[in-house]
Amino acid sequence: MRHDIREGVKLYVNNEIKPNFTAIGKQFGVDYRTAKRAYKEALDGVIKPVVKHKKPSLLDDYRGTIQGKLELNCSAKAIYKFIQKRGFQGKYTIVREYCASVRKERTRKATIRVEHTPGLSAQVDWKEEMTLYDKDGKPYHFNIFLHVLPFSKLKYITLVFERSQDTLFQCLNDAFEATGGVPTEVWFDNMKQVVDHSKSSFGKAVFNERFRQFSHDAGYKPIACRVFRPQTKGVVESLARTMERLRPYNYEFSDGVELIHLVDDLCEDLNFEVSQATEQVPVEKLEYEEKEYLHELPANLLNPFFEEDITRIFSKESMVNFRKCKYSVDPRHIGRTVDIELTDDEQRIQIYYNGELIRLHNITTNQFNYEEQDHIRILGSDLLKGQSEQDIQAYISEHLHEYDQV
Repeated sequence: MRHDIREGVKLYVNNEIKPNFTAIGKQFGVDYRTAKRAYKEALDGVIKPVVKHKKPSLLDDYRGTIQGKLELNCSAKAIYKFIQKRGFQGKYTIVREYCASVRKERTRKATIRVEHTPGLSAQVDWKEEMTLYDKDGKPYHFNIFLHVLPFSKLKYITLVFERSQDTLFQCLNDAFEATGGVPTEVWFDNMKQVVDHSKSSFGKAVFNERFRQFSHDAGYKPIACRVFRPQTKGVVESLARTMERLRPYNYEFSDGVELIHLVDDLCEDLNFEVSQATEQVPVEKLEYEEKEYLHELPANLLNPFFEEDITRIFSKESMVNFRKCKYSVDPRHIGRTVDIELTDDEQRIQIYYNGELIRLHNITTNQFNYEEQDHIRILGSDLLKGQSEQDIQAYISEHLHEYDQV
């Protein structure tokens, strides 16, 4: 109730004048019933609170569900469709407005600033399945390995074509070398290269044995983040969003080599830019404040994983992953377990099945590496099934330039 109305009606009470509530209402610009209530309160000497009866909302039975789905970063439209199938009778507009209000309220909440300790941790993730087109319109599908030290904000990023465990080990080794050492902890999400999903239970991740051994040999403690809790490794999540800085180069680069250089240049730019979080240059903060707290990278860390015998099961594409590249074998060996060894000069890999050498490949940096007869048999078992060997060879010759590019 407005103070001026209360003071106005007190004159009538003090002077024992019978009021005209319509006139009083017009005087103060309110309804006559408001004036009458103010007069009765003044007469009784008690100011009664106004009780507003809240009208029920169609959202009342769904607020908990909506808030839970917002925790999973679901869109308002997706949530609306979800609750609509569970009996919600309202329109999309009120769901959208409610979602916006919840997000706004969360934004207002105070954020606790985490003070990172030098040398304590690194955060690792993938920027998955990006696609950019070269000047000729040819698509390049790739992934980016992301590694960041939260204290100094120093980043290591590199382009990879697939996300095998071997690739992860190689990328981690390269990241430790690039940043000058190994942190005490490395944070991962529940990626398949790290976690044995068949043994994990809800809320408890179990690292697979080969990854656990690599972590032990490297000298860091692996930590798995909770599912749907990106804030637990928010630094690397932010770095993943930064990879959108590559988008302007769509249709601007010539080939895959130039694309790799674009990623390397972006990494360098990020490390020499002033970080908004620390207001310092990451390379300088690493050098003067964090590097001394990192552990020394073990010599020949990858030897037990790459240079010794390696066991693989061939995929349906009849290719085996070694480091960051794929090498072919006769499709007859699909599904079989084979062993991979390096030659003494470390220039080639030897692939064995039941102790018999079935393929020898030169080690390259090409994404795909085909032996000619394997290539013919692979195409003959899938894309060109039923075609003669001569027709398949003609097809390969016709598309030779494309294979060279790969």
